[in-house]
Amino acid sequence: MWRYFEYEELTSTNDEALALTAAAGGEKLAVTAERQTGGRGRRGRGWVSLEGNLFMSLALPFAAEKSAALVLISSLSLLEAVKEFDQNAGVKLKWPNDVLLDGGKISGILLEKGAGGYMIVGIGVNLRASPAGETVYPVTDLAAAGIKTDCRTFKEVYLRRFDALTDLWEQKGMPALTEKWLRHARGLGEPIVVRLPKTTKTGIFAGMNEEGMLILQTPSGREVIGAGDVFFDDESKREE
Repeated sequence: MWRYFEYEELTSTNDEALALTAAAGGEKLAVTAERQTGGRGRRGRGWVSLEGNLFMSLALPFAAEKSAALVLISSLSLLEAVKEFDQNAGVKLKWPNDVLLDGGKISGILLEKGAGGYMIVGIGVNLRASPAGETVYPVTDLAAAGIKTDCRTFKEVYLRRFDALTDLWEQKGMPALTEKWLRHARGLGEPIVVRLPKTTKTGIFAGMNEEGMLILQTPSGREVIGAGDVFFDDESKREE
């Protein structure tokens, strides 16, 4: 069972979830806010928090060394939640944790370490609006695809999917998660560009290993990449 903490406004749901873990006592916490004034994304990026979208952070007991499983669970849960509202939705996964709808990014997921053996999963989902103007990746929202829902309903669907996938991982391990994730992966077997902090690599997206790391087939052989930003042909010329 999840214990809900619902707020009208927070600077960051992740910050609130981090604070709550100090006295969580083993409970699973779901923190949401109607408005978020200081959301953040991966690699220090900001997160634009538009009205009507979902801003949620989960705090749960989870070993930090197994966080690769949490990355897969978090993004796959979102894909399955969208599919529950529209089975025919054009939703795909983009390594490491992006969820795409009709080619546009609809979410941001940020993992952080909490106190007392907790992990924090910050999730922003574009339910009703998406940022205007030039962005690192193409963006969209559920409403633009004709999918109508509200924050509370979507949260409950997401948490149900999250629990089911956590059970799958606990019972069958990472191979079951990676296999399920890759069935929905965009660009598998296709050319990609991977931007790393100090270099850029190109090759064929050949899959993931059991630690959730990307396998890139290059002319010189296979490389395993633990962190980076993936771009497809239609995105590779965008500037950060």
